[in-house]
Amino acid sequence: MMVPMTVEGAEKLRKELEHLKTEERPRIIQAIAEAREHGDLKENAEYHAAREQQSFCEGRIGEIESKLAEAQVIDITKIAQTGKVIFGTTVKIINIDDESEQTYKIVGDDEADVKRYMISVNSPIARALVGKEIGDVVVVKTPNGEVEYEIDSVQHI
Repeated sequence: MMVPMTVEGAEKLRKELEHLKTEERPRIIQAIAEAREHGDLKENAEYHAAREQQSFCEGRIGEIESKLAEAQVIDITKIAQTGKVIFGTTVKIINIDDESEQTYKIVGDDEADVKRYMISVNSPIARALVGKEIGDVVVVKTPNGEVEYEIDSVQHI
């Protein structure tokens, strides 16, 4: 099953994978080798800590490789702008009740970061927005009830 991902999200994962393979893995292997030289492995805390780090590192490498293999990388800058909200677009919405504005970029699950205003394509707000156009009013169900937003702008950045 292909999972949508932005170009930036895929690049971030590739950089993390490169770091783990070229820097972390060799460092951990060296730490294990040094800990082995200290003798009895049963009571060697350094050895066990290094092995635990190795397990975490290898697990993360496998996880990233799997995510990248399943990723459908979408470059929003190469898609014609139609004013329609799609994966990867940056959308400015206005709360109809209080006229507050908010801008979100719709990204894949792994890239979502609310503090950076990057929301998952599977979030309630994104699900309400996708497929709509500038000027449309959408209703988002929140824990505090329904909120109406008007789509003010859609950018391919």
